[in-house]
Amino acid sequence: MSDRHDFERYMRLALEEAQTAFDAGEVPVGAILVKDSAVIARAHNTVEQTGNAAAHAELLCLQAGMQALGPRLTDCTLYVTLEPCAMCAGACVNAKLYRLVYGAFDDTAGCCGSKMDLTDRCFLHSVETWGGILEPECKALLTDFFQALR
Repeated sequence: MSDRHDFERYMRLALEEAQTAFDAGEVPVGAILVKDSAVIARAHNTVEQTGNAAAHAELLCLQAGMQALGPRLTDCTLYVTLEPCAMCAGACVNAKLYRLVYGAFDDTAGCCGSKMDLTDRCFLHSVETWGGILEPECKALLTDFFQALR
């Protein structure tokens, strides 16, 4: 199976998590952590529900993955529907994540290639990063959410 096919398959699972966030009134971002073709953790944003600005899908998913596998996620891939911010990109680096795959680029706060890239040789560990996977679907969910707020 090709990387692209795997990327799209797992991104669809992350989109399911993003839809759950959307339905709960949260910014619709979802994340899936995968190791050896098995889903280790799933999460979506819960910032509003928890009142915690750090309750991003990526952080929650990484935390659940580290509880299951230990503090180093060197053999794991994180799929997330929106390019991670500085906080989440830093968490990917510090968890020693192998690969990050994201859907929509974030020209405002994206720190994995758009505004800046914290995952590529800035620190002792670099994270292999792929962006734009199922971008139209990921972007549409975000657009629908923010249009509904206006």
